Amino acid sequence: MSKPERDIEKEYTTSEFVAKLRRLADDLEAGENFEIQVAGERIYVPNRAVFNIEHEREDGEEELEFQLKWTVEK
Repeated sequence: MSKPERDIEKEYTTSEFVAKLRRLADDLEAGENFEIQVAGERIYVPNRAVFNIEHEREDGEEELEFQLKWTVEK
């Protein structure tokens, strides 16, 4: 069963964001999968994910994204 496509952005307070980053870093360091809930859906990020940082600048705005990408195994 395939999941529907989605593109969601969710804002967090500084302390919430720091806590999520800390959990992510701890799981990565331990070689474990990372689990997070975003807009009501639980996401499981495998430890084989690829990591990159993206920077965009446009119309007087800047954006920095920390990205984790992986292929869903069937």
